[in-house]
Amino acid sequence: MAIYLLRRIFLLFVTILGVSIIIFALMRVVPGNIADVLFESSGYIDQVQKAKIEAELGLDKPLIQQYLSWLGHLLTGDFGFSYMSERPAIDEILPRLPVTFKLAALTLFFTIIFGIPLGVWSAVKQNGLVDNALRVVTLSALSLPSFWCGLLVLMFSVHVFGVIPIYSNEPRSIFHELFLLSIPALVVGFRSSALIVRLTRSSMLEVLRQDYIRTARAKGVSESTIHYRHALKNAILPIITLLGIEASHLMGGLVVIETVFNIPGLGRYLVEAIRWRDYPIVQNIVLFSACAVVMTNFIVDMLYAVIDPRIKYVD
Repeated sequence: MAIYLLRRIFLLFVTILGVSIIIFALMRVVPGNIADVLFESSGYIDQVQKAKIEAELGLDKPLIQQYLSWLGHLLTGDFGFSYMSERPAIDEILPRLPVTFKLAALTLFFTIIFGIPLGVWSAVKQNGLVDNALRVVTLSALSLPSFWCGLLVLMFSVHVFGVIPIYSNEPRSIFHELFLLSIPALVVGFRSSALIVRLTRSSMLEVLRQDYIRTARAKGVSESTIHYRHALKNAILPIITLLGIEASHLMGGLVVIETVFNIPGLGRYLVEAIRWRDYPIVQNIVLFSACAVVMTNFIVDMLYAVIDPRIKYVD
């Protein structure tokens, strides 16, 4: 177990290093930089002034030197400066991180409380009215883009209640903030819970056909105990895997929904930073999202051994 853990940690750092190289390279492939964007807005390009700005920002140095400089600063806790605001990048990112985290946490919460129970119910009522209805609803949820559902929610709220439930920069209280975030969280969680429902249903159906389930029924064990203590416990591993994937993607995949609901999170700020070619902001946000994905997968791998005693990681 110890050797396996060390290998996974080593692989984790190697993966993050590889991702950082890809992020840096892709940002340099995009045509133009912050100097080009500044002069495009004025309609006149002063080559001397442009070269001066690029020299001040270090954009005239070789790419390898730029990458090593960025990586070295990251290791010392220096995330660079934002070209847009001329403030430290960490001061621009940290205030937006809690908003995105709360939105992702609420989305994952709704995904779990709706997805798993409905998936179990669908499996137990296989081919019944409930099962058929849930299969239609989940298929519809997987077919509808989240941003389109978000626009429908906004239009419905305006026409019926006369209000626009978008996020305010200064919510009146934590409960008001959670209420405003719960609406986009439900929109995104609609699709995520549909995935969990379908996976839970298929996993439960496979487990419910096992011999030990029939033995438990023959012994007179209650159906609720069979479903949630025996069947779900043995069907949970693929569900945890999918939940881990959804959780990791939520931290960096809420760009569109944050834009639709005017939420000042990392996703919306990332769009603005890309438009302005603000390299430090884009690189740091994308690297943070990549780290969230890698760390979540690492945690899921470790949870396997805790949840299922049949899994043994040998040295």
